Order: sequence, then structure tokens, then C-alpha cells
Amino acid sequence: MMDSIPRVDSKTFGAGQGVMNKWRKKIHGKAQSVLLEKGWLFFIVGFLLGRAVILSEVSPFSVAFLATIWLVHREMAPKVMVAVLAGALSYSIDQGIFISLAMISFIFLAGLFKHVKHQHGAVLLFVFLATAAPRIMLYSFTGQLSSYEWLLLSVEGILGTVLVLIFMQSIPIISPKKYKPTLKNEEIVCMIILLASILTGTIGWDIYDASIEQVFSRYFVLMLSFVGGAAVGSTVGVVAGLILSLANVANLYQMSLLAFSGLLGGLLKEGKKMGVSVGLLIGTFLVGIYGDATNLIPSILESSIAIVLFFLTPASWVKKLSRYIPGTEEYTNEQEQYLQKVRNVTAKRVEQFSDVFEALSKSFQTVDYASVEQDADYKQETDHFLSQVTEKTCQGCFMKNRCWQQQFDKSYSLMEGLKNDLVEDREPSPADMRVFENHCVKSKKVMDVMKEELTIFESNKRLQKQVSESKRFVAEQLQGVSEVMDDFAKEILKERHHHEQQEMQIVQGLEHMGIEIEKLDIFSLERGNVDIEMMVNLYEYRGEGAKLIAPMLSDILSEVVIVKQEEISPFPNGSCFIVFSSAKEFVVETGVSHAAKGGGIISGDSHTTMELGTGKYAMAISDGMGNGERAHEESVETLRLLQQILQTGIPEKVAIKSINSILSLRTTDEMFATLDLAVINLHNAAVRFLKIGSTPSFIKRGDQMLKVEASNLPMGIIQEFDVDIVKEQLMEGDLLIMMSDGIFEGPKHVENVDVWIKRKIREMKTDDPQEIADLLLEEVVRTRSGEIADDMTVMVARINKNAPEWAAIPAGHRYAQ
Repeated sequence: MMDSIPRVDSKTFGAGQGVMNKWRKKIHGKAQSVLLEKGWLFFIVGFLLGRAVILSEVSPFSVAFLATIWLVHREMAPKVMVAVLAGALSYSIDQGIFISLAMISFIFLAGLFKHVKHQHGAVLLFVFLATAAPRIMLYSFTGQLSSYEWLLLSVEGILGTVLVLIFMQSIPIISPKKYKPTLKNEEIVCMIILLASILTGTIGWDIYDASIEQVFSRYFVLMLSFVGGAAVGSTVGVVAGLILSLANVANLYQMSLLAFSGLLGGLLKEGKKMGVSVGLLIGTFLVGIYGDATNLIPSILESSIAIVLFFLTPASWVKKLSRYIPGTEEYTNEQEQYLQKVRNVTAKRVEQFSDVFEALSKSFQTVDYASVEQDADYKQETDHFLSQVTEKTCQGCFMKNRCWQQQFDKSYSLMEGLKNDLVEDREPSPADMRVFENHCVKSKKVMDVMKEELTIFESNKRLQKQVSESKRFVAEQLQGVSEVMDDFAKEILKERHHHEQQEMQIVQGLEHMGIEIEKLDIFSLERGNVDIEMMVNLYEYRGEGAKLIAPMLSDILSEVVIVKQEEISPFPNGSCFIVFSSAKEFVVETGVSHAAKGGGIISGDSHTTMELGTGKYAMAISDGMGNGERAHEESVETLRLLQQILQTGIPEKVAIKSINSILSLRTTDEMFATLDLAVINLHNAAVRFLKIGSTPSFIKRGDQMLKVEASNLPMGIIQEFDVDIVKEQLMEGDLLIMMSDGIFEGPKHVENVDVWIKRKIREMKTDDPQEIADLLLEEVVRTRSGEIADDMTVMVARINKNAPEWAAIPAGHRYAQ
């Protein structure tokens, strides 16, 4: 018996499923084509709105719908007019006559004033007139034009204009277009009003004592409660119930039923479709038992049919609807996909710009190499130089044929030797001159012309070299920009990693401390680059971020975490936004002391300290040439450019070359400045010195004194120069002393300034940076009997190990253990 049952293998089953999916897609596509693209959906909507009547005789829906179609899809207006008229005649003859007159009035007014500006505003007026005028005429014929009828026709006209605005928000959503935007809350409400208005046209249609409009209104409440939750579900229930109760005042209690069912269904949505359905049944029973008992059974039947339709709704429809409702998981995923796409496109564009800058850099380097090779061609240089000399001396000489035809090699060799001697800045030897004078009849003239041409030749050669160096410098700058943009593209593409385990530990720890957390975002847990944001509720903030939360995070992440930013609510029990980040391994404490020449106010020296985003700390001193306001402008401008360029992430060497290029090219006046830059890595205390025309710096390590110096010209003097980078490794407790030339060259009657400065710093009993800076400046001034002979600036930095202010606190889960 069992053997007679045929077996279905997996391949056959899969093929059957594929055929079913294919037919399902085909039917869905056909239905969509018929309903949307051919306009039959608008025909059905128009038919039902033609039947829609509220307050027994008010029908504002038809003309409002026609006006909306006139504005949005004018080509479908004739089909909509036929549908609306058919629906009105199916309701009653009087309704058909009124709708016919109203539509004719609207078409006449819209066609007559179709060229009027602000067409949307004019259409609202046309709807009011097209609704009110036929009513006035019909009431006049029947002799019923009392104050009550005036009130009704005014309400009808006003509702018609309002419905146009509502339909303008909802009709485009069901239009036949491929792209569907995310729905706003206002558009959702407008869509529900449209659906409720359509359901009003089904009043009077029953299936076994179950009203069609009640079945579908409850079905829509179920759907939107399941998708959007309690807020959307209750809103749908209120709106739909209100409009349906206006159509049939006896059904006013239905508004309470729909609103309460939408609220319960949204609250029970975690139970999937069954939970939402239970919410509707509970709402039906609770509202039904307070009403007429005879209506309880039909109401339960209506809810049951709506639940059956709800369970028969394909999951794909629910998922598609969820994409347009804010707050749903599908909507969030859709937004994340969009943001991911935007991020990828942006990163790709930045990478393309990086490639462009790199290609430009290589093109400049190629040209540079070509020019270097051309300059290196000694023979070509000599030929060009001698051709210029012979053109001015030998062309008119009667011995030209003998020298350059019969004795070419000898003439060329002699003149080449003279040229080499002149290039080496020395006069030709007497023996060489005698040989040349015996060979050339115009030897003196040739020598004079050769010296003149050599000046021009050297100038051209220097110019070529400057152009070559400028191209090389531009190539370095472009390469630096390319590297920065490439790093930026990589930062954009970094995925936001999910750290569920650490997130749960943080939440448990905060709950154990009694701190209520609203929001927690973990962007990075990379060691040394922690980035955490959270929103917490505190009755009165007393520094819990730094005293409790940061130490707890330090325990969880096994590194020191500090508060980077705080936004505290000014109200009790308000939300506090706190940003946490990694603490650096080292911190820098600085002190500065400075004085202007002669005790003046404006100093030619400028100084700055800055924290770079890559965990680096920069200290810089710039000394403008001379004294006074002009020197001050030079030094301030140098440091301003330095700070702006360094903060973009461009390497220090390229940044300094860029500043030098700007200072040397932007003005013909002499504008020079020195630069003493120290960049300290706060993770490992390594320091890089870049000294451009500046004085030596000193490092004090206990009783040991280290001198740091480099030789470079001040910036702005020449357009191209090499930057020497000096690297040193600092240790905890080290003191770094940087100074301008006013300090280093200031001591009077001191033969060996290095030894004097080292001794003075070594003898100081304090390690406070500010005190050391003040004492060193005072010592220099004392050597000159209180006279300040030059602008003086001294910066002192002490490298300290970063010690957290608060010890780590074990997280809550560890207490539980």
C-alpha cells in the first residue's frame, strides 16, 4: 500500500515551486498592468466615490476626485467622469443629476480658465463653485433653499476643496510609476482618508449581515497595525471610523471599535498576525457588549471575515507596504541600503579624484625627468652655447671657412675649453689663450661675446632648474593630496561594526548603576580609537559621565576611556548626550613665555599648539624677519597656513613645502619667516622636529640634556628647499624646550650659548613648564641688564603618562557573578 504512493523528489518539487512563482508573477504583472497602467483602478475608485454620500445628502468626493485627476492625470479624466456618473446613478437618480451638473460645471470652468496662473489655487475655487452652484439650482427647483440648505451646500463646497488637497497627497501614491517614495505621516493619513472615502461608496452592500465597508475598514486597521504599530493603527481607526460614521450616523460607535482595535493590534504586533487579530477580536467584544446586543453577532462576523482576509494576504504585500511606513524594519533597511549606496558612490567619487591627482602628480614627475635628462645632455648645451657665440662673431669674419670648415674640430675644441673655464668661474690659462689667439683673428671679441652669452646661459639654466624644481614640488603636493583623499575614501567605506556583546555589557552596567539609557551607538571599539555615543536620563547631572560611565567602559574595553563631549539637559530628569573616546597614552603640559623687542606690545614671534585628529600634538614657533607689525603678520600667517594644512591630514613635510611655496610666490616684497615645528605622537611619545631657519631645541631628561638642530633657510627666501626631519623618542617626564633666536642669541657676553642654556635649564629646581619658560626668559633678559634686544619666545612641554582621574569600575555583569 505504501509502495503504491508516488514519491516526489526535491528536483520535481523545486520545479513545481518555480512554475508556481512564475505564474504568480505573471498574474501579478497582468493585474498591475490592467489596474494601474490602463487606468481601471481609477475607474473603480471613481465609481465608488460617485456613490459616496455623508450626512444623508452631502457628496463632496466626486468633484474633488475629478479635479485631482484633472491636475495629475488629465488624460484619464473622461474615463473617471464616466465611472463617477455610473456610481452616482447606481445610488440614486437625484445623485446622478447633481454629480452630472457638478462635473459639467467644473469642466467648463477649468477649460475656460486653463491658462490662468496658479492653476492649483484656481482649481480649488472651481471645485467650490462647481459643488455649490448645482446644489443652489436643485434646491431652488424644489423650493427647499432654507438656512439649513445654505449651511449644507457651504459645508459641501468647503469639504470638496479640502478633499482636493487630501487627494493630491494620496492619488500620486497609486499612480502607475516605477518609483515609490517613502510615505510621510501626512501622506499616510491622506491615504487612509481616501480609502475611507472609497469605502463610503460601499455602504449598503452586505454579505450575510456583514457590511462590506466594515469588513474592509477592519482589514485596513489590521494591516496597518501589523505594519506600523499602535500609533499608525489607532490613527487609521479614528480616521476611517469618523468618515464611515458620517456616512451612517448609526455606526458612530464603529469609530471607537476601530481606534481601540488599532491600538490593541499595534501593541500585540509582536505576536505576528495572530496577536493583531486577537486585538481586533478583543476590541470587537468590548465595544459590542456596551452597544445593542443584536449588533454583536454581525460585528463579530465582520471582524472574522476581516481576519480571514488578513491571514490570506501574501507576505510579499505586507513587506512591500512596510517599506513605505516609517519606523518599520523594512523601512530602516531601505534607508540603510540607500545610505550605503550614497556612501559607496561618494567613496568611489573621492577615489576617482584621488586617482586624478595621482595621475597629475606622475605627469609632472615625467615632465620633470624629461627636463632633467635634457639638462644633463652636455653636448646639446655646448652646441647651443657655441652657436650663439659664433653667430655674433664668426658670421662676418673672413676666416670663417678656414675655422669652421677646414679646421672645425680644432675650433670647436678650443672654444669648448674656454667655455668650460668660464663656467667654472675662472679665467682661461695664458697658454690656452695664446693658442686661441694664434688660431682666431678676433679672439678678444670672441671672449667678450662668450662672457656675455655665458651670463644669459647661466640665467636660462637657473630658470630651467627652478621650473624643474617647481614641477617636482607640485608633483609632491598633488601626491600628498591624492594620499589624503585616498585615506578619506577608505574612512567612508569603513563598515559600522556591530558589537552586541559589549553593548549588552554596557547596558547591564548602566542598569546596575541605576542609570536609564535611551540610546547607545557604538561606532568603533578599535584600541586607541574608541568612539561611543549614548543618551542617558539623569535627574540631576553630577558628572556621572566622567565619574561612573567612563570608568565602567574602561573596565569593559580594557583601556582608558574618557568623556570627549557632553551636552547636559538644563531640566531635571532630562536627556544627556555624552560622547566617549580613547584616552591617549601620553599627555602634554605646556608653558609659554614671550616678550616683544624693547618691551613693546607687538612681537614678531608667534606660537601655537594644536591637536591633530590622528592622535598627534603639534607645537610651533614662527619668527618673522625683523620686528614690529610686519614681522608679526609674517609669523602669524605662517602658523595659520600650517594649522589649516596639517589639520587636513597632509604630511608635515609636504605642508611646510606648501607654505614655503605660498610665501615665496604671493608677493614680490621680501617676506621671510622661520618655523620651528615639533609633532608629538601621543600614543608612543615619538617626536618629529622640522626646523626651517630656526634655532636648536633642547630635551631635558633628568640631568641629561639633548640638543636637536637642523640647517634650513627661512621660508619664503627660495622656492624650493629640502626639509630635514629630525626624529627623537621622548620618555615620561621629559621636558622639551623650543625657543626663537631672541632667546638663543640673546645672552650677552656668553661665548658658548649652548653650554650656558643647558646649564641654566639643568640647574632649575622645578619641572613645571610655565615656570621653566618664565625663568629662562628672565635669565636671558638679566644678561642684558634688563634690556630686551629682540623678540623672545620660549615654549616648554612636559611629557606625562596619562593617568585616569577615576579608577575603572567593574561592569554590572561582574557584580552578578
